[in-house]
Amino acid sequence: MLTNRDLEKMVDTSDDWIRTRTGIEERRIAPPGTTTSDLAFAAAQQALKQARLKPQDIELIIVATTTPDMLFPSTSCLVQQRLGATQAVCFDLSAACSGSVFAMITAQQYLLNGRYRNALVIGAEVLSSFIDWTDRSTCILFGDGAGACVLQPVKRGGILATDMGSDGRAADLLYMPGGGSKHPPSHQSVDQRLHFLRMNGTEIFKLAVRRMAESAQRVITTGKIKPERVACFIPHQANVRIIEAVVKRANLPPEKVFMNLQRYGNTSAASNLIALYEAVKTGRIKRGDHAVMVAFGAGLTWGSILLQW
Repeated sequence: MLTNRDLEKMVDTSDDWIRTRTGIEERRIAPPGTTTSDLAFAAAQQALKQARLKPQDIELIIVATTTPDMLFPSTSCLVQQRLGATQAVCFDLSAACSGSVFAMITAQQYLLNGRYRNALVIGAEVLSSFIDWTDRSTCILFGDGAGACVLQPVKRGGILATDMGSDGRAADLLYMPGGGSKHPPSHQSVDQRLHFLRMNGTEIFKLAVRRMAESAQRVITTGKIKPERVACFIPHQANVRIIEAVVKRANLPPEKVFMNLQRYGNTSAASNLIALYEAVKTGRIKRGDHAVMVAFGAGLTWGSILLQW
């Protein structure tokens, strides 16, 4: 765990400044040597246990991540190997902080067309590996984590409506320049600190509020329910000010909002699934309840899901 007090010793910031502007109090940092597939595997085991499925029952594994163990093979294949899910088709999905929402919608399509019946969706990140711990504008925001869920065809409820969008024109607002074919690893790329996350926080804030609010409104309209029927609203856990602005703009009841960013910070693709798990575990979502998940991330990408538990 890395608290705001710990960060005060690392960069020029304060606990009060971080709490006031982000709502974050602490974040989880994976021990040295821990990989994204390690976190994904642990989350997958819990999801399978709750779904009462064996690894051999899983036919599709999608891992949403921006911090894979390596460029290839996919993190999903590494998880498959450790689980022993030998019947599963595996691939990773890269949509940054929108990753888990995009992955759930993708898995849903395979279930709807009858191709598969048991899909395992995982959002996992070790963002601490790609954070510049001397940059106070970004190092205060992010944490490591993983969440997972099993999707199956259902006769009642489930995913009722979805919405997705992208805008590559704003790709340079949140990115990591090094490590790919444009800037492959080299002494020069390391010296230029190209292997760390870079973000234009002001512009990201404005776009995140607008896109998430619009997406949430669309998915509620598509699902033909009224906003007051949403029992729990699960936004991407990035910044309390963003969440408050989205809720106001989307005309959603503030008391319905679920937040855990104060304990985890921004865990990117893991964010929505961790929040969904905790919302169910704590009773914020009960059987028959309607819930909305919405996310926004680099790309730029955004998406939302209306589901009935």
